[in-house]
Amino acid sequence: MNKRIFIACDTIKISTANKIINSTRTNKINIGYKFGLEFWNSKNGRSFISKLKNKVIFADLKLLDIPNTCRSAIKSIKDIKNINYLTVHVSGGLEMLKTIKRVSGKIKILGVTTLTSLDNRALKQIGYNKNVKQLVLHQAKLAKLAKLDGIISSPHEVKFLKEICKDMEIITPGIRLKGDKAHDQKRITTPKEAFKNGATSIVIGRSITKGSIKKNIQKLINSLN
Repeated sequence: MNKRIFIACDTIKISTANKIINSTRTNKINIGYKFGLEFWNSKNGRSFISKLKNKVIFADLKLLDIPNTCRSAIKSIKDIKNINYLTVHVSGGLEMLKTIKRVSGKIKILGVTTLTSLDNRALKQIGYNKNVKQLVLHQAKLAKLAKLDGIISSPHEVKFLKEICKDMEIITPGIRLKGDKAHDQKRITTPKEAFKNGATSIVIGRSITKGSIKKNIQKLINSLN
């Protein structure tokens, strides 16, 4: 299977990150590792990531700021040579997206559309006059215009993004193994359904990292067959 599964290393502990990586080694699926702000901002987290070898690394930093600040932020992580993917918020605007893409070098830039923790009601509270589907479509077109490498979208929106983003990667968070709780995410589905909808990669966290990681990985492998 060529499609990649990113395991979310949502922790502040180096020992926990090591356990996740060591327990998810397999040649049956294509695995990468996602590190968010929680780990990047932890003591020694940045150093740990920089020393990982032969791993596909996803830096989920969700940059959102004025273009010049984002340019400086990209330059500040350029010393870490093993970063493969970096997330930015599409809502930062076209100029910000183009600026980030221009200085990103070999790092693939992924545009975050609408967070999986948000639904139509939450969008209305924020002040958006579009529903989730309309907003994600608009954001995907903006990411494409900025020539980003891919987008981050919930598995619920992937079906209607395939045509717009056919030359881009579509990575979906909000993934749960069958029967697992949604927790703080509202727009979720299973790994198999996400790939069926058209995702090129998925991000899965608690369904794998809580409990027996090795058993959960096997459950994931079985669910994709």
